[in-house]
Amino acid sequence: MPKTLEFDESVPQSPSIDPAEIEKFRAMASEWWSPTGKFAPLHKFNPVRLDFIRKTAIDHFGIDDSKRRPLTGLRLLDAGCGGGLVSEPMGRLGASVTGVDAGAANIKAATVHAESADVEVDYRVGAIEGLLAAGEPSFDIVLALEVVEHVVDPARFLADCAALVKPGGLLVMGTLNRTAKAFALAIVGAEYVMRWLPQGTHEWSKFVTPMEAAAALTGAGMLTAPATGVTYNPLTGKWSLSNDASVNYLLTATRPKP
Repeated sequence: MPKTLEFDESVPQSPSIDPAEIEKFRAMASEWWSPTGKFAPLHKFNPVRLDFIRKTAIDHFGIDDSKRRPLTGLRLLDAGCGGGLVSEPMGRLGASVTGVDAGAANIKAATVHAESADVEVDYRVGAIEGLLAAGEPSFDIVLALEVVEHVVDPARFLADCAALVKPGGLLVMGTLNRTAKAFALAIVGAEYVMRWLPQGTHEWSKFVTPMEAAAALTGAGMLTAPATGVTYNPLTGKWSLSNDASVNYLLTATRPKP
C-alpha cells in the first residue's frame, strides 16, 4: 500500500532561503518530471551534468568505471534538490542520497516519483543550515546545482555546503555566470523569446561568477578547479561541455585530507 505523505507547506526560516524564490518553484512543482512541461530545459540539460558528476566522482575517488553502480558506498547530498532530477539518478548509480529542498511541494513531487521508480532517496524539507545545526554527518559528495542563483547569500550558502564535505570529499556546483551574454541568453532568450522558462524564473543580479564561487569555496577550506562551461547548440538541440563558461558552468572543489 502506498505511503501517506504529509508535508508542512511553510517555508523554513533560513538566511539562505528567499521565500519569493521558493514560491516560484512551488507553483511549478507538479511538472518536475514532465519532459515537455515547464522544466523541459532541465530535462535536456540533465544528461550532460549527470555524466559530468559521474565521471568527476569516478576520477576523484579512483572508482572502477566498469561498475554498474559505481557510487556504491558513497554518501551524497543534493542541496536544493527540487523535484529530484539529479537525486534519483545518483541513487540509481548506487550512492546513498539525501535530497534537501526548502519547498515542501518539490519534496513531495520528488518523493512520490522516487517511490514509483523504486529508488531510495532520503528527501527532507529544510535548508543546509538546518543540517549543520543538527550535526549531520559529512558527505563524500555534495551537489549544489542550479540553486546558488536562487539563495539570498550565495557565498554563505556555498561555505555551508563546503562545511558538509568530509575530508577527501568532493563538491560539484552548477550555476549561471553574471555576464551580458548570460542575461541575453538565459533571461531574454530563454524566458521571453523562446519561452522555455516562465518569465521571472531568474534574476541576473543573483547570478554568480566563477571567481566569486571559487573565492567562497576557497575561503571555506576547499581546493577548486577551473570552471567547465556548458553550452547549448541550437542546431542539434543538445547541451555539451565546453571551454565557454560565460553562461552556464560547472565548478568542482575538494576538501583536502588532514
